Amino acid sequence: MVAKRIAFEVVVFILFFVLFSNSWAETAAQDATKEAEVIQESVPESLKSPRATMETFLQAMSEIKGGASDRIDAATSTLDLSDINTLVRKERAKDLAWMLLEVLDRTQVVNIKKIPARTEGNPYLFKTYKNGEIKISRNEAGYWLFDRATVDKLPLIMDEVSETRRVEGKDAEASSVPWHIRLRQKIPATLKESTFLLQNWQWIGLFLMILIGVVLDKIVAFFLRSFVRRWRDNSRHKEFKEISDHILRPLGLMVMAIVWWISINLMGLPEGAMLILLVAVKFLASISGVWAAYRLVDLVSAFLHKRAQMTKNKLDDALVPLIPRTLKIFVTVIGFVFIADNLNIDISSLLAGLGLGGLAFALAAKDMVQNLFGSVTVLMDRTFSVGDWIIVDGAEGSVERIGFRSTRIRTFYNSLVTVPNSKFITATVDNMGERRYRRLSCKLSITYNTPPDRIEAFCEGIRELVRQHPYMRKDYYQVYLNEFAASSLDVLLYVFWETPEWNTELRERHRFMLDILRLAQRLDVEFAFPTQTI
Repeated sequence: MVAKRIAFEVVVFILFFVLFSNSWAETAAQDATKEAEVIQESVPESLKSPRATMETFLQAMSEIKGGASDRIDAATSTLDLSDINTLVRKERAKDLAWMLLEVLDRTQVVNIKKIPARTEGNPYLFKTYKNGEIKISRNEAGYWLFDRATVDKLPLIMDEVSETRRVEGKDAEASSVPWHIRLRQKIPATLKESTFLLQNWQWIGLFLMILIGVVLDKIVAFFLRSFVRRWRDNSRHKEFKEISDHILRPLGLMVMAIVWWISINLMGLPEGAMLILLVAVKFLASISGVWAAYRLVDLVSAFLHKRAQMTKNKLDDALVPLIPRTLKIFVTVIGFVFIADNLNIDISSLLAGLGLGGLAFALAAKDMVQNLFGSVTVLMDRTFSVGDWIIVDGAEGSVERIGFRSTRIRTFYNSLVTVPNSKFITATVDNMGERRYRRLSCKLSITYNTPPDRIEAFCEGIRELVRQHPYMRKDYYQVYLNEFAASSLDVLLYVFWETPEWNTELRERHRFMLDILRLAQRLDVEFAFPTQTI
């Protein structure tokens, strides 16, 4: 019984396994079919079959010949460029598209209707040459593209057919082919031989490229240096007299880098050589451009500094140091984006990464953000300006510089106090530099034996001194006998000076006090000092 029961269970298990296996196989097949359908639906119509790919390429190149240069992306989308480094893919793809068109035009008239329109199956072979094949294959994503082997052999295939006449009706279109492609086709076979790494004509082209770039750099640098020297000598501003002859030197380097950049793109170098040279030249062009922009910002800074000195407004004195820093930060950001774009680096993913880390960065840079808002608060509210005498959190002195992060105060004992700008958001700032009037409030103590008439004459004489002094406020002042003190008669002296700075106040106060002493001597008024009669 036990044996029969075991045999029955084994049979049931086998049947269950067979049924489950068939069901799983059917489900897997259905999933695979659905996945293939999804992939097929995601493939654009222009690349769904060999016929669609060939038609897309020929149509895009025809429109490019007609002047629609923006269609180059549609043409290069038919090429499998996965083996080409992304740093040079954009430049390389354009040349490969023109090379492919030249090969097709020198091979045969392309009959689109004879090209299969199937969405699956074996690759479509257009033509076999000695140096390779022109073939359209379906990749893993379902796209039909001119495959990697075709793209890799295109330069050699084009050299092979360069002596072949174009098919009927294509001769008139030869002028639309880039001139460096046509030049490559006319180079003798001996110069196309590769002695070391590159073809001989490419070595000659590199030598001429370097020579022309260096010569242009020297010529541009010479003329710029002469221009700066003449402009500096004819300038009346002291700031411009200190400018170096070489301030525009980066422009010469930029011209040299641009010449090299253009030349490298025109020579059709192999991917490895193009990758090294083009990346180096792009980096040189980008750095020289940022460097030149920095120098131009220095010129703008000198000009703004001179303009600020010519105005009486103190706000521009505070803004002038901030503008060059802001411009240099802006130039740095633009330079970074320019370098990344020239090196074909995907900036969107980098910006997305910055967005994810933005919160952490904001928390870490909380003090920096507060300091930035503090500087904005100072400038917008005009809390103080450069040169003002201020008192804040125990620091007292003259404002020397207002920066993004901090403000520098030169104390009266010549030390330098750096106050973070975040303090000015909540701190109480006593701006002594904003005073229109500078007050003197004191008591003139005279002896008790001074006659009343002489006291009246003394007070009136001081009032006349106030009316005569050029810097003193005339509409509000007080000079009166005010108190019977323990050992003197006290005359209240309450006057104001309208002076722009502390030095002028001290000088005028000195003159006024000396005039009071002379008046007291002339009227025989004696000043009292604390005494006690025993």
